[in-house]
Amino acid sequence: MTMDVLPRELLVNILNRLNDSADVARCRVASKTFNSLWREVRALNLICTLSRYSKSRSIAVTPFKTVFKNLIEDSRNLLSVSVAVDKALSGMSFDDLIEEDSDELYLTDIEFVREWLPSVREDLEILSISDFWIQSCWRKSDILALISLNCDKLVKLEVKNAWLSVVGLTQMPNLRYLTLEFIRLDDENLDKVNDCFPFLKVLNLIGVGGLKEPRIHFLHLKSCHWTVSNAPLSLAIVAPNLVELKLKCNKPKSLLLETPKLVKFHLSVEDAEGVSLSELQDLNALELISPDMYRLIRNTRCFGNKIRKLSVDSVKSIKQSKRLRLGLGTLLKAFPGIVSLSLSPVTWLDMETHFQSEGLVHVEGTDTLKEITARVQTQDHTDVHQTVSFIRSVLNNCRGLTDMRLMIHQDTDPRVRTYFMSACTMSNLRVRWKWGVWAEGGEDMWVSDIALKV
Repeated sequence: MTMDVLPRELLVNILNRLNDSADVARCRVASKTFNSLWREVRALNLICTLSRYSKSRSIAVTPFKTVFKNLIEDSRNLLSVSVAVDKALSGMSFDDLIEEDSDELYLTDIEFVREWLPSVREDLEILSISDFWIQSCWRKSDILALISLNCDKLVKLEVKNAWLSVVGLTQMPNLRYLTLEFIRLDDENLDKVNDCFPFLKVLNLIGVGGLKEPRIHFLHLKSCHWTVSNAPLSLAIVAPNLVELKLKCNKPKSLLLETPKLVKFHLSVEDAEGVSLSELQDLNALELISPDMYRLIRNTRCFGNKIRKLSVDSVKSIKQSKRLRLGLGTLLKAFPGIVSLSLSPVTWLDMETHFQSEGLVHVEGTDTLKEITARVQTQDHTDVHQTVSFIRSVLNNCRGLTDMRLMIHQDTDPRVRTYFMSACTMSNLRVRWKWGVWAEGGEDMWVSDIALKV
């Protein structure tokens, strides 16, 4: 079948779906039909790969910026533009550069952007620039002001690996999605960001430095992902319509949330001393990650009766080797309404250790809990007996439990694994058991009983 017999709309759709415009260029060379349809492609996406950068040391290779500008000039009616330096180059050092002050891949260079942005400004709705940190970290860019002055229709903006100024930034009322990732931002309290993007619905601030007392204040925001730098800051989020929040911070001085409609909350914190939250009426799903879990639970239990789905990860910390171990009873007392509970390996071990010394306390009357998902690690038959004893006690006290979903570490001896599964299954026949495998740094994998026993 030749390309000529395929519908024109299908061929244009194929070109639009290619992730790299370099592949589009190859299609143009290989097919006259594709070449004739090039100008109908509405998205331009060009990535400088490690191999391309290595080849650029040769004078015979067209510079990356020149290739990008040529593609812009050869396009029309672009709705989406993305230009990026591949993550594979992030491990390079200054010594690897052709010249110390090279700007070959400095993509937020205001002069470079000024050369091509005006030609796509009329229709542009999506813009993504992922810079080369080695060349951008010591050069402040006014690109945000340039974008706000040129791109009236922009809906989604993403900038990564750059030092950004907000001087001259004007309001962008059509912008709904904003991502700033690994950015040095000259906006200490986020005042300019709050003022100039008033109708944001999705905000991602990942590793944004230069902040002092940051305050996120958006009336229409629905989703927020905020990863704060190491500095101890006072954080505030005022977003009356926020539904989903993912917040990661090390040791906040204080944390203020005015998010009454929050439904899903992921909180990762190193030190929970400054965390004190008021009741969140609609909160349904909560994920907590901290080595300071005992104090974090104490500080967040004020809205515990609202939670139906809870995930707890008591990560290890070198600084807190003598941390208080969390018992299952303490957790269920703080969150009495949970239906689904997910426990990390460290959390499970803490609870099992607490059970061995204190027994299962404060669990009486628990009948809402229906499902437990846990990652366990049993090295030998002694560990298995202790773990099975803990599980039996949990099942006897939590009469509403119907599902146990247990992940066994991949390095567990197959004989120990088989014995553990058999002992658990026979301990309570009313419960539905599901088994899987977990490993550090890997993805959980649910498998059948037969596969596990082989």
